Amino acid sequence: MKLKRALVTGITGQDGSYLARLLLKKGYEVHGIIRRSSSFNTARIEDLYRDPHDPGAALRLYFGDMTDAGSLSRVLRETKPDEVYNLAAQSHVRVSFDIPEFTRNTNGAGTRSLLQAIVENGLKPKFYQASSSEQFGNSPVPQNEQTPFNPQSPYAESKVEAFETTQQYRKKYSLFACNGILFNHESEQRGETFVTRKITRAATRIKLKLQDTLYLGNLEAKRDWGYAPEYVEAMWQILQQDRPDDYVIATGETHSVREFMEEAFGLLDLDWKKHVKIDPKYFRPAEVDLLIGDSSKARKQFDWKPKVTFRKLVRLMVKADLELAERDFHAKNFRKQNPRQPAEVKSR
Repeated sequence: MKLKRALVTGITGQDGSYLARLLLKKGYEVHGIIRRSSSFNTARIEDLYRDPHDPGAALRLYFGDMTDAGSLSRVLRETKPDEVYNLAAQSHVRVSFDIPEFTRNTNGAGTRSLLQAIVENGLKPKFYQASSSEQFGNSPVPQNEQTPFNPQSPYAESKVEAFETTQQYRKKYSLFACNGILFNHESEQRGETFVTRKITRAATRIKLKLQDTLYLGNLEAKRDWGYAPEYVEAMWQILQQDRPDDYVIATGETHSVREFMEEAFGLLDLDWKKHVKIDPKYFRPAEVDLLIGDSSKARKQFDWKPKVTFRKLVRLMVKADLELAERDFHAKNFRKQNPRQPAEVKSR
């Protein structure tokens, strides 16, 4: 029996790595697009990757970029996927204020390039677009599929563009194209510049005296935080429905950055007030104060619901980062106890 074939953009990110594992477990042949870089950026999927020339490899990677339409078209022609998951993005909201054009080109125009390449190559895969709760901005809560968008950042604007483009291609070309409007979802694999991982990583390093201070911005911003592995399951479920549609995926709870910080430091018996300082550079020019998602539609349509609670999420992240901090601690002590002389380079 022919294996289902999936193409994942952004496969090296948090969501991409979890999605690749899920699809491989379900028996898919998985193809991923990665950007060419002078440094390795595949750490999250290294254990899954095999020689692409191996005919039995279930995960294969291709160089490409969302700002290079030609590369997207080439990969689509080579892979001919049954499902496409577009997770690639410039995904840092604060950074999007500094590089708005790149954010728009990658997230907004890039999505259009990918969909247009699908059409021009005569393909009919099911298409998933990673939309974001940031699109709602300061709209009334709880936010569902009918809530109007009110973007407050270049990142959110680019995601609204990608959302609407996906709907356009669904209507114009009868593509099975869907938007998953996912609220914040975190995990042990979250990037270190995102506030939740920044907190858990710093707290564990402070516990082991590897650092002393954590700098943060707005502690009162409230978000609906879930667990990433559960959210990628929802992505897959969205593409298994009988007809294409758009869905909000969220826990329905909200917690502030302060609550997340208090929980993380509390698990380590630390007083956060002794270590946390507020730095204005981490404030956004336009803040989104409150996000709470209403995922009733997804719960009714395909019985999706979150299982990992807020406290368990923080505990999982703290536990994983404590293990990493302990490795750094032991490595630091080893170097102190075993100083090495610098190697000499012989002159010719």
